Amino acid sequence: MSDQASSSSKRPASPADHEYKKESPVCKYGEKCYRKNPQHFKDFSHPHLDHVEGPIAKRQKIDTLDTNNVCHQCTCFLVAKVTGISSKYNTNNLSISIKEILSTAYGELEASAQFNYMFEIPWLMEQYPLESRKKPLLIVHGDTGERKGVLETEASAFENVQLFQAQLSISYGTHHSKMMFLLYKDGLRVVIHTANLVESDWNQKTQGVWMSPKFRRLDESSANDDLAEDRFKRDLLEYLDAYGTSDKLEIWKKEIKSHDMTEAKARIIASVPGRHTGMAKLKWGHLRLRSLLQQIGPDLSSVDGNWPVIGQFSSIGSLGSSERTWLCTEWLQSLSSGRRKFTGAKDTLPSLKLVFPTVENVRTSLEGYRAGGSLPYNDYNAKKQMYLLGLFHQWKSDNLGRTRASPHIKSYARISPDNSRAAWFLLTSANLSKAAWGVCEKNSSQFMIRSYEVGVLLLPRNYDAEAHSFKIAMGCSSTNDEATQPLPWLYLPYDVPLTPYNATDSPWIWDRNYVKEDSLSGIWMPRQ
Repeated sequence: MSDQASSSSKRPASPADHEYKKESPVCKYGEKCYRKNPQHFKDFSHPHLDHVEGPIAKRQKIDTLDTNNVCHQCTCFLVAKVTGISSKYNTNNLSISIKEILSTAYGELEASAQFNYMFEIPWLMEQYPLESRKKPLLIVHGDTGERKGVLETEASAFENVQLFQAQLSISYGTHHSKMMFLLYKDGLRVVIHTANLVESDWNQKTQGVWMSPKFRRLDESSANDDLAEDRFKRDLLEYLDAYGTSDKLEIWKKEIKSHDMTEAKARIIASVPGRHTGMAKLKWGHLRLRSLLQQIGPDLSSVDGNWPVIGQFSSIGSLGSSERTWLCTEWLQSLSSGRRKFTGAKDTLPSLKLVFPTVENVRTSLEGYRAGGSLPYNDYNAKKQMYLLGLFHQWKSDNLGRTRASPHIKSYARISPDNSRAAWFLLTSANLSKAAWGVCEKNSSQFMIRSYEVGVLLLPRNYDAEAHSFKIAMGCSSTNDEATQPLPWLYLPYDVPLTPYNATDSPWIWDRNYVKEDSLSGIWMPRQ
């Protein structure tokens, strides 16, 4: 089927396709309406949906997902669709594909920008609707040397593609941020996710996606007057400023300034390379997360030391010879912060639980050992960091049908001891490394970060001013009760309670040999 035919077959329904009485009483649930029954839309009107597709289509649409609506139902956190699993785990209230993200169902694209670590530009262009493939596309990357040459060659085949190279001022850093700007005729959307822009990352891996509402364009007179209140916009512009002066980025900064982003119920947590001092230390990395949690995070009188911090990631760096070097001191202190002066005393720190795939998780995955190529934890660091073994938990995602979809997602959270509530949730490109999160130097007078990263912090009070925590939903394996619960709620990408490593489990180490046949009858022999 051609792209044109596919697009036509997935045309969203129009209001004329359904019986819908605008003169009916207004639904009392307003934008929080969760109803799917067609009779409900006959009996009650929904003004916030009048200007778009028919309300019934909004609730029952199969091929696309409307994030303006979903933002009122949950936290806009989705997982990428996975091939090779039951279709019930690829439902549109939980998951989305890259083609759907770029779909014309959201509007007609005028231009886009893609920030990422890895690109396959010919494949990426095929993910855009046919009518969008000649629209301006900016690729923001950090490639140098041979990789840069390959990227330039791929880009040269498309007249609409421009490249911008992010400068990496400190050795061993990467441009690891994963973000999209999607400009439509009637607004602008920001997507922050965890997948590289390569085919394999969007096929059989567990990836996370946060999609903003479609931000409306401001009147020219008010375009520059809202930064004090529009914190998401302010943070986003500050992150873009860190790339330095560039006409290519200035165009996008101008577009961002001209849109109202106050509907973004999230805060940006980003990292940029450099040795940051003074107040700049609090703008980036784990110190940025610490600062925000102290300002607007959970009240530590209700979220006490019994609420563990959970870190889930796809790569592990060199963290030091002891957990006291960095992990369970400055980093855990940041993730343990809240709205009360934090003493930093050892006995106030909560427990830390880390989710990282075992060798068996990788061996039995949909991709077999090949999935391990996206889980870089090397033997040298693993042998120096044996203390991590007591913190590790298996990758399990039965609730979302993704236990065998190897995790490339990176997420961090603080949850209640009974696993029913979450104080906050962070979806980010940042793996467990000092390069990504930053490390204090010179008696904490300076803060060093090597890489570009970007993520979104989700807080319950951004959805309900009175809420102290999210309700944790159980995804596809539970009933539909979560959809009827008052806001706010979210689901986690992994199952809780977590499953600790057992006596025979080992973390995946990507430069070791594994000869027991995997799910595809393969072996893994990097050392030959």
